[in-house]
Amino acid sequence: MKLLLIEDEKDLANSMLSYLTTNDFVCEWVATTQAAIDKISNYDYDCILLDLMLPDGDGFSVLEQLKKQNKTEGVIIISAKETLETRIEGFQLGADDFMTKPFHLSELLVRIQALIRRKNFNGNNLVVFNEIEIDTLSKAIKVKKKHVAVTKKEIDLLLYLIGNLNKVLSKSAIAEHLSGDMADMLDNHDFVYAHIKNLKNKLKDAGCNDYIKTVYGLGYKWQND
Repeated sequence: MKLLLIEDEKDLANSMLSYLTTNDFVCEWVATTQAAIDKISNYDYDCILLDLMLPDGDGFSVLEQLKKQNKTEGVIIISAKETLETRIEGFQLGADDFMTKPFHLSELLVRIQALIRRKNFNGNNLVVFNEIEIDTLSKAIKVKKKHVAVTKKEIDLLLYLIGNLNKVLSKSAIAEHLSGDMADMLDNHDFVYAHIKNLKNKLKDAGCNDYIKTVYGLGYKWQND
């Protein structure tokens, strides 16, 4: 899952990034509203963590940009500035949750996971698609009730494909989802093909139908025939 942290406190940002990365999130970090707006204009995220007090403005302008661009990312406001008016304004502008600093990183993780489940999978920990079952908490996949050995990247890829049922996803979009903005530094996205191929083969060997379709010249899509 890909996450954007918008936070100007460097020490706090580093601790959050370290914790979330060890919990299998691809994390990107910016410290200003302008950098945040540039990011959301060019990339998609599963979740955005938004501080309200930033050096060049407040986080509400980021929420306004998300709304203006019709973006659907889940947003959790993280701020020491907690008043009823602040909470109401944040929710009215599209925020999904609000956490007051200081907070425990373990609670933040649970809130992020819950938000992503609500946004992408109707609030369920167990994602079921025909003969496939994915436990989003234990990171386990079963096909026809039998466990399938997959990597964390392959689980993330599978959830991304299923969450975008019948939508064509470009190689670059998949690369960004799996690797964040590091994907821009790569000469090509051949690793996407490798992940797709490995996932297809593992699902096929487990007796799964072939739902991953190649759309030549465009990318891939998860299609329920």
